[in-house]
Amino acid sequence: MANLTMRSTAAEGIVVVHIDGILDATTREQFSEYLDTVAEDHGPDMVLDLGGVSFMDSRALGLIVHHWQRSVGAGGHFALISVQYPNSKVMWVTGLSQRLPMFDTLDEALAAFAG
Repeated sequence: MANLTMRSTAAEGIVVVHIDGILDATTREQFSEYLDTVAEDHGPDMVLDLGGVSFMDSRALGLIVHHWQRSVGAGGHFALISVQYPNSKVMWVTGLSQRLPMFDTLDEALAAFAG
């Protein structure tokens, strides 16, 4: 069984990356390459659906921060949705949960982009 699966959908012209599994050293390269490809193919607007993430380490969080900065730097919108605290504690431990654009639902993220 794969430790990580990812797929992309679109909502109102924004790419939504659905992530299921473990985000750690064993999946870092796969995660990084997928996000790079999505950004190259679809532009700077991106939503990461982390509802299926069962564990995230600091390296994965670093990649998320990198893509957030890259997206915003290119004039795009970036958001995280469906973040589950028990599986993503590193966001709170580092204080990034207060800085990263996080929303409960895709609709909330899209509304924030439109606002």
